[in-house]
Amino acid sequence: MASLGMYWNTGIKKRAVIVANVVKENEKRVEVAEKVRKSKVVILGGTGRVGGSTAIALSKLCPDLHIVIAGRNREKGTAMVSKLGKNSEFAEVNIGDGEALEANLLDADIVVYTAGPFQQSENCKVLEAAIRTKTAYLDICDDTHYATRAKSYMNKALEANIPAITTGGIYPGVSNVMAAELVRTAKVESKGELERLRFYYYTAGTGGAGPTILATSFLLLGEDVVAYNKGEKIKLTPYSGMLNIDFGLGIGKKDVYLLNLPEVKSVHEVLGVPTVSARFGTDPFFWNWGMIAMRNLLPQEFLRDRSKVQQLVQLFDPVVRAVDGTAGEAVSMRVDLECSDGHNRIGIFSHKGLSRSVGISTAAFVLAILEGSTKPGVWFPEEPEGIAVEAREVFLQRASQGTINFIMNKAPWMVETNPKELGFGIYS
Repeated sequence: MASLGMYWNTGIKKRAVIVANVVKENEKRVEVAEKVRKSKVVILGGTGRVGGSTAIALSKLCPDLHIVIAGRNREKGTAMVSKLGKNSEFAEVNIGDGEALEANLLDADIVVYTAGPFQQSENCKVLEAAIRTKTAYLDICDDTHYATRAKSYMNKALEANIPAITTGGIYPGVSNVMAAELVRTAKVESKGELERLRFYYYTAGTGGAGPTILATSFLLLGEDVVAYNKGEKIKLTPYSGMLNIDFGLGIGKKDVYLLNLPEVKSVHEVLGVPTVSARFGTDPFFWNWGMIAMRNLLPQEFLRDRSKVQQLVQLFDPVVRAVDGTAGEAVSMRVDLECSDGHNRIGIFSHKGLSRSVGISTAAFVLAILEGSTKPGVWFPEEPEGIAVEAREVFLQRASQGTINFIMNKAPWMVETNPKELGFGIYS
């Protein structure tokens, strides 16, 4: 676990998270109630990179959990179970088989849906099954349309009395909670109005997440970017609007580009910020050029076709894997909030491995839901009914385990890679 060096003051006093910059490889076991400790967790897509990482993180954070690795590949499932130990099992499940899916959820406490990509999905079968079996639900969706469709099940989830979170992973997910905390603190500290919130994301290569993140990136090139400017919804070209952003310690400055991500819409509506956007960038730099070239050369219809995009992924995957070996797997998120009185604050979350960090982040959501931090209904992470305000401190502590840098509620100049001292302890 990272040495978090945090301070949180109670009540409405100033609340901040300082720097996490000392890394240890093993997640720290967390203390939870007996009922939570004995919970049964079904991870759909548990044989994949993200699902497997989530299972490993959960087994380390809470070894007594009963973890079911659900997927189509028995060989991979058996291999994952051998890593997890005696409290785990494999269940062969095809998400398209509603009966088999529901049968595996009947005695589960929560189902975690990690089998992306979510782009161009036409239904919410897993959420529907969770509602029918009265099972708590979490997905790591990163698609605006899917997230909106999931939210439409609000009344059914309320009737079933089950808590559900959509877009709960690392980004979106942890980034949403960071944004909510920046806004909450600004409403106490600032006398101005909320003006602008910007999400910046960086991943080296595929971050070790493999074909899933590659497919997601290609599919997002086929979507117009939805952003908000002074309350007005605007549409922009994907992978345009490049900015060079300083991600601070361990990452430095990186180029990032506009993408259509669900946290933009949800944060605008839930937190009431009038101007919101999200950008993403990767390394090596020529991958960014490749994304721009694909956007320009391939028609949107092609990039919106999941089968054709999967063919592209198969074509590029060997090359991407080879480059990943030298690019590393680092991930970083920077969330910037600006207020009308000049009160500008940011949060940064950086980890040396995306595949490991997304597992820890998703596990933090699972534990929060099991502990009762989420109310019945379908919620975004930034909603107080999603991750309760009083639960955010513990949630962020858990999600940030292993980070090389974790900072909240600091002025931008305080976290730049090379701030310039102007004299008398003043930096620019």
